[in-house]
Amino acid sequence: MFIHKTNFLMRAFYPDFVWKVKNAEKAIYLTFDDGPIPEVTEFVLDELAKFQAKATFFCIGDNIKKHPEVFKKVVAQGHSIGNHTFNHLKGWKTEDELYFQNFQECETIIEKNDYYSSVQNTVLAKKKFRPPYGRIKKSQAKDILPSHDIVMWDVLSGDFSKDLSPDKVLQKTIRYTESGSIILFHDSIKANKNMSYALPRVLSHFSEKGFTFKAL
Repeated sequence: MFIHKTNFLMRAFYPDFVWKVKNAEKAIYLTFDDGPIPEVTEFVLDELAKFQAKATFFCIGDNIKKHPEVFKKVVAQGHSIGNHTFNHLKGWKTEDELYFQNFQECETIIEKNDYYSSVQNTVLAKKKFRPPYGRIKKSQAKDILPSHDIVMWDVLSGDFSKDLSPDKVLQKTIRYTESGSIILFHDSIKANKNMSYALPRVLSHFSEKGFTFKAL
């Protein structure tokens, strides 16, 4: 059974991670993993702009390296950026030293593309990291938490799943989203069919209900 809403046990096991934004009044936090990807990420940017929505993009370092022009569009439009490792590593199957090196490699490419310098005059309380697949050992997390919030999610759209139709992704995402929810979408080729259907409709649905969309 596909789990769209993060359950209590997962949150309890990693209490230091960010799962939801507390005391957020009629605000939703859209996040996108695995970009930047030409056309796909640019579609997301165009849809967000229609609703004056801001979001957070957890970027793979190798994709930033391959597509720096798309990455800079994300930054230029005022969205926030998070680290998603350089090669989309699964923490549970990766040695701690290699995992941290890969995390640092992504951090370096983000810095080289001027993201942190571009936001130095704004409030950047803490840098952000999301572990690919949501899978990370506590021993890996302890080296990252001093400098970064580890951001998980409250609602998993399931846009990457071949077993879910675009409308099912949409309906489940709407059903489980509430004020303060962190929603996980993907700006990837694999998820594009479901994401490109669901995202505009999620934006429209909640905008009509008076919600705003904010970056973390």
